[in-house]
Amino acid sequence: MTSKKITLPDAEVLLLTLAEKIKPMLQPNTALVGIQSGGVWLMQRLLTLLGSTITANNIEHGTLDVSFYRDDYAQRGLKIETRPSQITFDVEGKHIILIDDVFYTGRTTRAAMNELFDYGRPASISLVALINRGGRELPITPQITAADIVLDAHQNLQLIQNSDGILSLELQTSE
Repeated sequence: MTSKKITLPDAEVLLLTLAEKIKPMLQPNTALVGIQSGGVWLMQRLLTLLGSTITANNIEHGTLDVSFYRDDYAQRGLKIETRPSQITFDVEGKHIILIDDVFYTGRTTRAAMNELFDYGRPASISLVALINRGGRELPITPQITAADIVLDAHQNLQLIQNSDGILSLELQTSE
C-alpha cells in the first residue's frame, strides 16, 4: 500500500489561526477546557495569546483526562501519563469551549462531554480542534478547526510539545 506524501503545517501557525477564530466566542460566562494532553497544551498557549480578552471576560479554565470515560477503556487500558481532571469552577450554565489537538472519530469528545456533565449541566459545549484529520464515527464534529488534513486509517497525527513549549506535528504510520 502506498501512502500519499503529506506536508504537515506548522503547529505554531495553526495555533495563531485557532486563537483568532476563538476570540469572538469569548464572552462572560465562558470557560475553556483542555483535553489531556495536547488540548491542555493548546489551552495554556491560548490563555497567553488571548490574555486581555480572557481577563476582560473573566474566562475560567480547566482540564479533563477522559481515560476512564472512554468506550474503549477495556482495550486501551490506562495511559502512563494519566492525570486527574481539574475543573475548579461551576460548570452549571457555562458556555464551555472544549479544546482538543487532533479530532478523529469523536470518541474522545464524547468521553469529555460525559465527564463534563458529571460536574454539572453546561449551557453549551463548543468543540475546537487544532486539526480535523477525518474519520468521524459519531455525530460529533468540531465547530472550529485551524486545519483539515485527511489521513488514512493507518496514519496517526500527534501534537508534540518540546521542552521550550514549542508545538509541532508528527505523522506516524503503522502498517
